[in-house]
Amino acid sequence: MDVTSAPTSGDLRDFLTLPYSQLEELNLRVKAQRQERVPLHALQEERLSYLAEEPRIKAVTVLFSDLEGRLHMLDYDKKFLLRAYDNLTFDGSSIRGFTAQRESDLRLRLDWGAFYWGPADIFGPGKVLVFGDVLDREGKPFLSDIRGALKKLANDCYAKEGYALNAANEIEGFLFQGLDAERRYHDTGKFEYVNTGGYYHSLPGDPLRNFIDTVAEVQRAMGFQNEKDHPEVAPSQFEINYGYGEVVAAADQIQLYKLICRQVATKLGMTASFLPKPVSGVNGSGMHTNVSVSKNGKNLFWDPKGHEQLSAFGWKFVDRLLTHGSDICLMLNSSVNAYRRLDPHFEAPNQLNASAVDRGAMVRIPIGNERSMRTEIRAVAPDANPYMVMLAVFKTGLEGTISNVKNLRQSGRALPDNIYDAMAAFRASDWTSKLLGEDVKQRYADLKEASADRCPRLLGTLVKPEEIQFHHEVYNQYLWNLF
Repeated sequence: MDVTSAPTSGDLRDFLTLPYSQLEELNLRVKAQRQERVPLHALQEERLSYLAEEPRIKAVTVLFSDLEGRLHMLDYDKKFLLRAYDNLTFDGSSIRGFTAQRESDLRLRLDWGAFYWGPADIFGPGKVLVFGDVLDREGKPFLSDIRGALKKLANDCYAKEGYALNAANEIEGFLFQGLDAERRYHDTGKFEYVNTGGYYHSLPGDPLRNFIDTVAEVQRAMGFQNEKDHPEVAPSQFEINYGYGEVVAAADQIQLYKLICRQVATKLGMTASFLPKPVSGVNGSGMHTNVSVSKNGKNLFWDPKGHEQLSAFGWKFVDRLLTHGSDICLMLNSSVNAYRRLDPHFEAPNQLNASAVDRGAMVRIPIGNERSMRTEIRAVAPDANPYMVMLAVFKTGLEGTISNVKNLRQSGRALPDNIYDAMAAFRASDWTSKLLGEDVKQRYADLKEASADRCPRLLGTLVKPEEIQFHHEVYNQYLWNLF
């Protein structure tokens, strides 16, 4: 792989630093290999050869996610990794929801298809990134690694039915003044906006626009294939959209998207927050999840003669999601704060129905064509584990049952409006046991209950410090250890 660097500044650290245009070219090539399903052994050989031959790379950042979706990163010295890439171990007992201390050792297997070059000014010079699969001591897929479960589902669907599972997400967030605004919330009791313009409104050069522009540049360099970006409805709220991808790659991009946003915000002296409802009285943040299934390049959701031009296959997919909507609600809305967002006064998708026009519906059927036809699952919070969201949506849509409820698609039923009702539905459901297995299901529910029990049971109208301080994406190990 021929990679040349930009001119160095002449200092002693001759680490790899590439222009953004070259990064985009490299990352798009890797993305194409992933889409074309190049065998992993071929990718491994190519990546190891590249790492061995490129002296300016000092470390490889390996990424994986825990059961709640929190992103973890380990930097391996490149020379060590080249020797030990097939025997990377870590302490699973330090990861919430993974293993007990008595059975702590876990392994990481590098997913060489999920390989990225990151801009040096954001991630540091001389580093590349790669996602890892979590394995148990025997080298088998670790059950609490939901990314691995999603990967298995995608591979099985392709092998058995020829189905390609496709997804893209519209991830909203807030930009707040100051560093670590979430961790300081228990002292300040408020978040400070950087912009009060609202939907589509920001002037060139203002803090929100500078942030959005910088994030978009980084995404473009990392092969996201951007579509559009803009301020959202609420003050200081943003959304930066990018193209469709294979389902595991799409979930990986969610993790990278949030990482990029947080890193850029920190460099600007601000905080990017993905709390679903950090401020009362304004719209919350969602993660609208657009999905489709294709076979031999044909979109199986498209039928020009179907109702709303969605095929019978697509409507069955939707009906299964509606049948199991309450069962999987905790997987899509995983925090105490998420249930503030499911408020019908702010375009919240809390209705268990499907609609082409009603943005309060759990599932929307957007206008599409043969290429773009999809369903949009709107009742998803941006703090949910993206791998769990994709697993719940696709496995339910393809394999769940369909209810005999009359007028299922137009029913007046609603999703749970608090995390305790969502937990009860999740625990009582046979379907969630099939989705996750009993052991992982129990671990996940226990984690959610532990967080919820540290917060006021009734939400009320004000955002409480506890629902932020004990939020899994604002994890404060010192505070947790006080309990």
